[in-house]
Amino acid sequence: MNESAPNEPGPNEPAPRHPGLSRRAAIGAGAGVLAAGVLGVPALAGWRGQSSTGTQLRSEIPLPPPFQRPMVLPPVLTPSSRADGADLYQLRQYPVPVEVVPGYRTTAWTYGGTFPGPTIRSRAGRRTIVEHTNELPVPTVVHLHGGVTPPEDDGYPTDLILPDETWQGYGHGGDTTVRTRSYEYPLQQRGATLWYHDHRMDFTGPAVWRGLAGFHLVTDPEEERLDLPHGERELPLALMDRAFDTQGQFLYPSLDPGLIDPPGVRHPYESGMLGDVILVNGRAWPYHQVDTALYRLRFLNASNARRYRLRFEVDGEEVDLPIIQIGSDHGLLAGPVRHEALTLAPAERFDVLVDFRSLRPGAQVRVVNDLGAGSTADVMRFDVTRQVSDERAVPDMLSTRLERLRVADAVRTRAMTFRSQPIDGMHGWVVNGRPFDPDVTHATVELGSTEIWELTGDFHHPVHLHLSPFQVLGRSTGGPGPFDAGWKDTIDLRPAETARIIVRFDGYRGRYVFHCHNLEHEDMMMMANFDVV
Repeated sequence: MNESAPNEPGPNEPAPRHPGLSRRAAIGAGAGVLAAGVLGVPALAGWRGQSSTGTQLRSEIPLPPPFQRPMVLPPVLTPSSRADGADLYQLRQYPVPVEVVPGYRTTAWTYGGTFPGPTIRSRAGRRTIVEHTNELPVPTVVHLHGGVTPPEDDGYPTDLILPDETWQGYGHGGDTTVRTRSYEYPLQQRGATLWYHDHRMDFTGPAVWRGLAGFHLVTDPEEERLDLPHGERELPLALMDRAFDTQGQFLYPSLDPGLIDPPGVRHPYESGMLGDVILVNGRAWPYHQVDTALYRLRFLNASNARRYRLRFEVDGEEVDLPIIQIGSDHGLLAGPVRHEALTLAPAERFDVLVDFRSLRPGAQVRVVNDLGAGSTADVMRFDVTRQVSDERAVPDMLSTRLERLRVADAVRTRAMTFRSQPIDGMHGWVVNGRPFDPDVTHATVELGSTEIWELTGDFHHPVHLHLSPFQVLGRSTGGPGPFDAGWKDTIDLRPAETARIIVRFDGYRGRYVFHCHNLEHEDMMMMANFDVV
């Protein structure tokens, strides 16, 4: 299990500059030592079924004890205007000092001045327009993760928002704008827990690590008819891990700390970034006070590479609170599913109910991470503080319109392999043997058609498809896993495993990407195009 930081040069040492180095060679230079120094470690971690594919970075500050500060909820963003069937929101992207760890002011890159960014709440079928203004020192791209979105608004990795008209640096010739860009989301889809984050080609990992992520929650009439917990008893929870330097700033071993050129990370972090501090909604190991009531928790794994296995451990008791799953990436399940623990890969979302009614005031419930060790084994704590009456029942039936895609309707089957292999004589992360190239298409699919994709990985790869949600048919020789129910857009592909998914390419024509959501893998070329025609 790869939970200890190796003895390597400090990640904040000045990076060598390679002004004439090509993108492929630059990433290869950062990843060239992968085979000799890193691949064996995540392979062992993966084969034992533990942790994540990645290397942990050790913070350079004393870590505080857990459960010292209250959890905060991201503010809900108010529309600037409502007209013509659309809601307009405006967000500035700019750096802000925030207290992530007690006693330190960490400069985060923010949407709207908060870390995570403010939550946007939309209603399915009502257009949402978000105008982003980039006041950061580098280009950005915004992707609505889980959005069924036209290609021009999907946040393609080369469609940059430049910080100003004079900016010069590493660029890729996409559909660029200067300073401000509006993204329009039709939201012709089910209610679900979506999120938005930076998606700039080659630099997604460090940008998200610095703070560029937030919730976008979509509701629909079917969900609203259910008597689900809401208000103070509906909690969006973004899980992240981070590491900090001696000044309490985010520690990330970029080859270029300015995020201009070259892209990539230093050895031995090419396999994925794991921090030693667990954050919930931007605070380290917080606590949250709850009533003796039923709560709805919307979990998002917004970490770069870390997987979690969450349990609700009641202090002084021999049993854990059960976790009742009611939704996945793309909305409600047909019926509730009970779990003793919940495993989340990066970018996955799980909508769950947790019942505190069997507890008395004074009880404490630790959310523990069975895939962590030391400081990463704790996530947060719920403190039961008030006795109330709550007669709300867990619904026996959730969604009556959860369509099952039929294998007989699939027009073809495609094989997609995610693995580490040499790039120009050095190691990198690729799809079907090819590094990402914006001009190369891996699949051309017809609008409205259904296909089966067989996904095979060497290590842990959380595979994400833009535009089209999918359903999991099976893993290796068996059926779907315990966390594969419902409509998904990200699947936790495990080492040496082949997963079969079925996808109907509804929505829009255009070019989209699919990629590993281990953000270091994505930045180092584990991404590919598909064209909907």
